[in-house]
Amino acid sequence: MFIDESGLSERPTRVRTWAPIGQTPVIQYHFNWKLVSVIAGLTRMNCLFRFHDGAIRSAQIVEFLKALRRQLRRQLLISWDGLPAHRSRTVREYLDSTHGAVQVAYLPPYAPDCNPVEYLWAWLKRHALADFCPDTLSELKVTARNKLKSAQRRQSIIVACWKQAELW
Repeated sequence: MFIDESGLSERPTRVRTWAPIGQTPVIQYHFNWKLVSVIAGLTRMNCLFRFHDGAIRSAQIVEFLKALRRQLRRQLLISWDGLPAHRSRTVREYLDSTHGAVQVAYLPPYAPDCNPVEYLWAWLKRHALADFCPDTLSELKVTARNKLKSAQRRQSIIVACWKQAELW
C-alpha cells in the first residue's frame, strides 16, 4: 500500500481555441489548486482516496489510515515519502496504537519514481484532467473525484502505476 498526497498544484490549464491552420494557440490560466488536496492509497488492485480542502495535515493522515483499516480489514504496510506530516507525533502515536497492524516503510529521499501513487497523480493531471478548465473548485473536485473513481474501475491504470514504479 502506498499513500501519497497531491495538492493538484502548479498545473496550468490549457484551453483549445480557434486559430489559423498551423498556429494552434494555447491559452494558459493559472489556478491556485492549493485549496484542494487529495490523499490516496494504492493496493495492487485498487486505489482509495479522499479529498480535503486546504493542505493535508497529520489529523487527515490519521483519519485516512483509520478508514483504510476499516475498508481493507487486514494488516497494512505503508510506504511513504519524506513529507514532514508522515513523521509527526500525531501520526506516530496512532501508528504505535495499532500494535503493529500498520507498518511504515519510508521511500528514499528524492525518489518519487519509486512511488506508484505519483504515477496515479501524473495520470490524473496529464490525462484525466488534461485540457479541463473548471470554473470553480467544487467543479474541479467533482470531476477529479469522478476520474479517480474511473481509475478504480480500470485495473490497467493501477497495474501501470505499479509497473512504472518497477514494483510489480
